[in-house]
Amino acid sequence: MSESDPFDEIVAAETDRDPDLAVIEAGSRTLRTQGGPPEAAVPVRPEDPEVDKALREVEGELATRWGETKLEPSVARISALMDVLGEPQRAYPSIHITGTNGKTSTARMIEALLGAFELRTGRYTSPHVQSITERISLDGAPISAERFIETYQDIKPYIEMVDGQQEFRLSFFEVLTGMAYSAFADAPVDVAVVEVGMGGSWDATNVIDGDVAVVTPIDLDHTDRLGETAAAIAGEKSGIVKQDATVILAQQPVEAAQVMLKKAVEVDATVAREGLEFGVVARQVAVGGQLVTLRGLGGEYPEVYLPLHGPYQAHNAAVALAAVEAFFGVGAQRSDPLDIDHVRKAFASVAAPGRMEVVRRSPTVVLDAAHNPAGARATAEAVGEAFDFSRLIGVVGASEDKNVRGLLEAFEPIFAEVVVTRNSSHRAMDADELAAIAVEVFGDDRVQVEPRLPDALEAAITLAEEEGEFAGGGVLVTGSVITVGEARLLLGKG
Repeated sequence: MSESDPFDEIVAAETDRDPDLAVIEAGSRTLRTQGGPPEAAVPVRPEDPEVDKALREVEGELATRWGETKLEPSVARISALMDVLGEPQRAYPSIHITGTNGKTSTARMIEALLGAFELRTGRYTSPHVQSITERISLDGAPISAERFIETYQDIKPYIEMVDGQQEFRLSFFEVLTGMAYSAFADAPVDVAVVEVGMGGSWDATNVIDGDVAVVTPIDLDHTDRLGETAAAIAGEKSGIVKQDATVILAQQPVEAAQVMLKKAVEVDATVAREGLEFGVVARQVAVGGQLVTLRGLGGEYPEVYLPLHGPYQAHNAAVALAAVEAFFGVGAQRSDPLDIDHVRKAFASVAAPGRMEVVRRSPTVVLDAAHNPAGARATAEAVGEAFDFSRLIGVVGASEDKNVRGLLEAFEPIFAEVVVTRNSSHRAMDADELAAIAVEVFGDDRVQVEPRLPDALEAAITLAEEEGEFAGGGVLVTGSVITVGEARLLLGKG
């Protein structure tokens, strides 16, 4: 072992204990460190009743605005807000992320990598799993409820000013975007990691000029707003690619890649493509995740532990690494790779709440926020690789505006039975409607209906327990970020 091996360091620290006991304890602690994912940090309701009341008042005011599914495709309102706020989004460089699936996980990885190199980060992602404050993070952690309230109150007069000048009031998402950009400027951050809400060109986040534009895999989703082909969707998402930027392009359908490359040529952007300039060299399943070797823009990064399940997360890691390399000028101004120890430390720290997250054992209950067919296929593959379930029960609560049939068809091969339910959102599909589609996919004898999510969880766990304590029954809760967030709370996380 090298002198810097963590095992040796822990043993050396135990100088005043019995040497044999020190070695045993060091081994135990080393295994615990490497044996699973970090606990996902998700904020809970404030303990202080006054703070909780104030946060609920802010949430109530935001709820009076257009929701995230009601859009008027324009950046006029958010641009007006940025103008009266003094253009806070220009106070820092940014990495802008679009795509259909994997955006939030990739954003979290980018954030962790930047933090490992001692940069102060701001991260803006959506939707949230449990708390609205998750959407705005500083230094790798969601902002406090107090800071969230303060940020809203600080810009509220400017929001009302813009509301009075525009044909439509600022939407829920536009206000949150303004809050995020203001909070990042106030911090101040060294770099912002920003995930689009939907699309690209007219998304509220697109008032930034990202130094690096990241495009995760594009598939069919939100087709009523973005287009019915991969090429049409790529055309909308290409709007985040700005003049002289660097584009990090994940593996894409050919027609989507062509659109992105054409846009890059138009604005003199530099492109790095997964599978050509960077990618996953090797991966193997490990306890609590996987061990990957990545090829970046500056060379190879071997034996990187990633505490997340599934091939798609390895590809997200490759994209995140290339994005951070590009941000630091690797492959352009410099040829040497990033420090491997910093890279390993960063990836080992990544947590992704609600993404293949194990929240209970005996039986094992996994939460995953897959909500479209492409995401469901990736999740199904990851479950098959990471777990050896003898019988897997699905709990599915989906939104009515999604391709629910495609989602269920992707899960059909891995679910022995499915319990259909609904979450508390007004967008949730009625449980009986969902059941009707599920019966067509699974057959009547494999579908159970429980309109209330608590009852659905109880029913699924009971079905999984029929396999016996050591027989390998499991439960996968999926279909919507909201379903996963509510299940997470019901199962004691937060």
